[in-house]
Amino acid sequence: MRMITAEEVATSLAWPALVERLAMTFREGVESPPRHHHAMHRPDGEATMLLMPAWEPDGYIGMKMVNVFPQNAEHGLPAISGVYLLSEGAHGRPLACLDGSELTRRRTAAASALAARELARDDASTLLVVGTGKLAPMVIEAHAAVRPIEKVRIWGRHPDKAERLAAEYADRFDTQAVTDLEAATREADLISCVTLSTEPLIRGDWLSPGAHLDLIGAFRPSMRETDAECLARGEVFVDTYAGARGEAGDILQAIDEGRFAFDDIQGELVELLRGERPGRSSRDAITLFKSVGASLEDLAAAIEVWERLEGGS
Repeated sequence: MRMITAEEVATSLAWPALVERLAMTFREGVESPPRHHHAMHRPDGEATMLLMPAWEPDGYIGMKMVNVFPQNAEHGLPAISGVYLLSEGAHGRPLACLDGSELTRRRTAAASALAARELARDDASTLLVVGTGKLAPMVIEAHAAVRPIEKVRIWGRHPDKAERLAAEYADRFDTQAVTDLEAATREADLISCVTLSTEPLIRGDWLSPGAHLDLIGAFRPSMRETDAECLARGEVFVDTYAGARGEAGDILQAIDEGRFAFDDIQGELVELLRGERPGRSSRDAITLFKSVGASLEDLAAAIEVWERLEGGS
């Protein structure tokens, strides 16, 4: 069995190819049972273990194990770590163990970019990234692969981290770390939230006509990155209905507040990609994509890595 490092995962997942691999896999479909979600009570706070299986009907088999430790930020460590086990489909033999953290970061950003390709305006050029963790640079690169991003604004709870990230991309974009989140939101064509927040950060009143809001961070019912007004104003799409119903805190809390209904969701990603649901209704419509992650995405990314490496070896 081959051990595939984070560096090999990164170099094997070019953004345009990964986005298209995800699109193809969503259209064709895989078997993906609900993920196992286990809360772990640790001495320094609550952590989460996620087990995410998926398999092609006549092809690859895979499973990811991820540990989410939000408290790691206090120790200068990534909040998410894990591994991915890929097996062949004919006899179930393991092929490779991939670095799950890098795989997760890249497939997560690529899924949001895929949604933005379907929903954001074609001329979206100003990107606001809310959050400064390991996913933040991924969404910059992924969204820039599908939309003509020229300006990148970065907001974070720790301004020094936002400054450092802005400096990293200053040679590719007009970048700036911002402290006024409302003003930056009003000026953005595309807002991508990558936090572990449990309180609203983005307010619906701040969203400008034509904006696209990409919500990645909240993956538990107790978490949210937006207020209910964002959902009330937006045309809401999700990665999967099952994930949204069970884990999307932004949606579930807006429902609890009486500002949204599950039936108000315009569609899931596969319906967009198959042409079964329309995308944005007008140039001035506000679109919102809420993702919690799907095992289909991990399997697609792992296959892309495996075939790139094996094809080149």
